[in-house]
This record gives sequence, C-alpha cells and structure tokens, in this order.
Amino acid sequence: MNNLSLNQFDVLFKNLFENDSFFQPAFEAKINHPVDIYENENGLTLEVACVGLEKTDVNIDIDGDVLRIQYQKEENTSDVTVYHRKQISRRSFNLAYKIASQFDLSKSEATMRNGLLSIAVPRVESKITKSIKIK
Repeated sequence: MNNLSLNQFDVLFKNLFENDSFFQPAFEAKINHPVDIYENENGLTLEVACVGLEKTDVNIDIDGDVLRIQYQKEENTSDVTVYHRKQISRRSFNLAYKIASQFDLSKSEATMRNGLLSIAVPRVESKITKSIKIK
C-alpha cells in the first residue's frame, strides 16, 4: 500500500495549476459590476447598481449605437476608517453596451432611486412601408 502525503509546498504548487481550486491568482480575478438587462413590450431596460451614489455622480453617454455608463470614484486619501468587513463595492465603473437597431437610443430615459439606476430604451416606432412608382 502506497501512502502518498503532500507537504505545504506541494499543495501550493498543485493549486497553481488547478482551475477548480480555492486558490486563484489575483490577475485572473475579474470583478463585474452588477447590471440587469431585460426586454419587454415597451423596449429595453438596463438596471445598474449604484450604491451610495447620487445621480450627479454618474454619466450616461450615447455615441451612435453605443450606450456608455460611467462613474469615476474620487480617491479619498484622508479616510482613516478601519473596516472589519467591507463587502459593499464603491469602485469606479465604465460600462458600454452596443444597442440593437430595433431600439431608439435617442429617446432613452434614466431614473435613479434607492441606489438603482434604471435606463429605459424604447423600441423604434414601426417603420412605414413606402411604395415607389417606377417612371
């Protein structure tokens, strides 16, 4: 019977190459900002978590068919708060979404209530078919 034991170095080395381990290198970690996007009969709705932000803190820009939502956190070097646990994310974000042509970005409306930014993008009004007479 072969009794195989691993020392601490072997476990660390093994964890570096296994994707399903609890040990993950920091450079592989990617944090996504919480956003819900859904569609209904009225159009498209994007809901963005904006905990602790005011509506003046967030910028929404439209460039062609791209909707961009941005918040740049100001660095506060004078904050001396010592956290015992910090799970509420208050970091900068820069989100961009290419919106399909069936939605009219120029008629978008945004509201913010209780830390939730909601952007409503209506559907394009039905296009009228036009006949052309041949001369």
